[in-house]
Amino acid sequence: MIISMVKNLAADAQVNLIYIETILKIIGIAYIAEFASQITKDAGQGALASKIELGGKVLILAMAVPILTVLIETIINLIPG
Repeated sequence: MIISMVKNLAADAQVNLIYIETILKIIGIAYIAEFASQITKDAGQGALASKIELGGKVLILAMAVPILTVLIETIINLIPG
């Protein structure tokens, strides 16, 4: 229900749904990585928890590159020159 509401808002704002889906995937990765990290910390595996957090951050960065590219291109196009 929430996802369909966000997609409807994106369609009304004429935002490409690929970007919305990517952002939702990034949010999912963040929650899963945090959950896995907390479980491993509770099990006494702090080193493994830090590796899970790092892996989550790397995945988020990799998925955010196309969105950041479009954002930078949009800013460059807005600058008169």
